[in-house]
Amino acid sequence: MNPPPAPRRILVIRLDRIGDVVLSTPVLQVLRQRFPHAFIAMMVRPACEDLVRGNPYLNDVLLYDKEGRHRRIWPTIRFARSLRRYEFDTALVLHPTNRSHWIPRLAGIPVRIGYRRKSAWLLTHRLPHRKQEGKRHEAEYTLDMLSVLGISDGQALPFIPVAPAAAQRIHARLAEASIQPGDTVVGVHPSASCISKRWMPQRFAEVADRLASERNVRIVLIAGDADRAYAQDVARMMRSPALNMAGQLSLGELAALLARCRLLISNDSGPVHIAAAVGTPVVDIFGRNQAGLSPQRWGPLGEGHVVLHKEVGCVTCLAHRCDIEFLCLTSLSTEEVYQAAVAVLGHA
Repeated sequence: MNPPPAPRRILVIRLDRIGDVVLSTPVLQVLRQRFPHAFIAMMVRPACEDLVRGNPYLNDVLLYDKEGRHRRIWPTIRFARSLRRYEFDTALVLHPTNRSHWIPRLAGIPVRIGYRRKSAWLLTHRLPHRKQEGKRHEAEYTLDMLSVLGISDGQALPFIPVAPAAAQRIHARLAEASIQPGDTVVGVHPSASCISKRWMPQRFAEVADRLASERNVRIVLIAGDADRAYAQDVARMMRSPALNMAGQLSLGELAALLARCRLLISNDSGPVHIAAAVGTPVVDIFGRNQAGLSPQRWGPLGEGHVVLHKEVGCVTCLAHRCDIEFLCLTSLSTEEVYQAAVAVLGHA
């Protein structure tokens, strides 16, 4: 596999979920440092636009709506052909999917770098895909792809820009709830993509109540629109008042809110990485004992975080089919989460 020439116009492609996109942003910084005069664009789903729009290392953001207007084959072909006007010479496909490999090929991009999975024959440079082994962090695996371009020592942390307009909207929303600029705000995110990742709402409520009563913090509940019920359950179980903003925030507003928080308490999920990327420490609750889903691969990056992950003796994780009633989650006590939160707040 011969090394390609130094790129001048680079397309970075990542079409999966929130946390994955956030953990890909170190690639943008390293590319900019190595190729300061290159044109760099990133292709994401519309739902992830706020995570990269305004990123200082990017020249442009391109939106591919794989669940909407580009879902069918012909709109995808037209989208790919429309990319030819950018004259990209290099594409980095950070997550292997058939579409992510077809699009740069149809766009006529001569250098196409990705993993040896999912129609990898469409790529010109292929790397082994070992992420499922979980031996390194997702961000490190992603940075490895830059080795094809001669970059073997690139290091950076995830970064999300906080738009001033979004910050102003969050300031106004908090003021409406009588949360003042000097108040300590703690975010609580009780949802996750799978039941095997969700700590119990009652326990989130107990921790939130203790922080409110014993540490005089203000609690803000967050969740995506589809997961409002989890935040509503926590709010209903709490004795102290909480500001429930579940389903009410764009990702840009969520980033602004988390930047305002002193701490986020969350299940393993996208908001963890948003919080870390805006400099807010996290108490991150992990359930499943599976190498590819471990804290080693998916834990928050940066300083000041606490990861809580119980080893309960599982040889093979059955995920949502767990036959021991999610012992990895139920064995994590409210006292442990509360003390972790207090420790982080003491250093924040």
